[in-house]
Amino acid sequence: WTVDFSYPPNALVAEMDYAGVDRALLHRTPYMSISNEYIADCVRRFPDRIQGLAHVEEWLIKAEPDASILKLEQAVSGLGLSGLQFMPFHMTLYGQADDWNGPGFRPFWDAVAQLEVPVFFTIGAGSTLASYLEELRNLRGWMDRYPDVQMVCTHGFNWRLFVDGETLHIPDIVYETAPTDHPNFNIQILFAVFLQTRWDYPMPQMRPVLETMIHRIGADRIMWGTDIPIVLLHWTYRQSLDYIRQYCDFISPEDMDLILGENMARFMDSGK
Repeated sequence: WTVDFSYPPNALVAEMDYAGVDRALLHRTPYMSISNEYIADCVRRFPDRIQGLAHVEEWLIKAEPDASILKLEQAVSGLGLSGLQFMPFHMTLYGQADDWNGPGFRPFWDAVAQLEVPVFFTIGAGSTLASYLEELRNLRGWMDRYPDVQMVCTHGFNWRLFVDGETLHIPDIVYETAPTDHPNFNIQILFAVFLQTRWDYPMPQMRPVLETMIHRIGADRIMWGTDIPIVLLHWTYRQSLDYIRQYCDFISPEDMDLILGENMARFMDSGK
């Protein structure tokens, strides 16, 4: 699906056209060597189809707060990106304490709040329930401090951690620890990209979990996602939409519209 490890935006738009997807939001990890400028160029090429998130190196923020704030401001105000993607696990890769909600990050987060852009947190790198719950507690503490900032928990819960044979079950303690009671808490669902090697399309094993999420969190705060082009390793882009669109008959048409686009469209428009 890629040529020379490249996946240009026109390839994404072609997939979107085939699957019936109107708009996409781009995010990425820094070890792919994809810059804010590259994401902004994708947005400029397809302004009606693509929005993009900024990234600021998490491991530099505490040591270089002014430069980090400037980079974010330039990405939002200068490059036209629509929010911030924040990945705490990068700090431990650089030998730093995972204290992203501590005093050293306060100037940066204050600047984020002043910009009034949403923050997309990618957490769940821990391999145990205890470490994952600690990440969720940190996220709750951050939301308590910045309750007016819109946020999304990307990729959803730590799905692989809760697989048991042919079942997927999210323990009650996860719902109770996650800041789901905050009105600005939102969560992505990316079952396919994490579980497609374990269960084949259309993955009926995920349906009870999604039904519970709708009941406990609300369809108005759940957002579909894919991680394209990585998802193309096993499923097509259209399949990564249809396993929800065509096979989850427990979701009402109104809630389906919310999950598959209306939530994200409202969320991103409000973050401009």
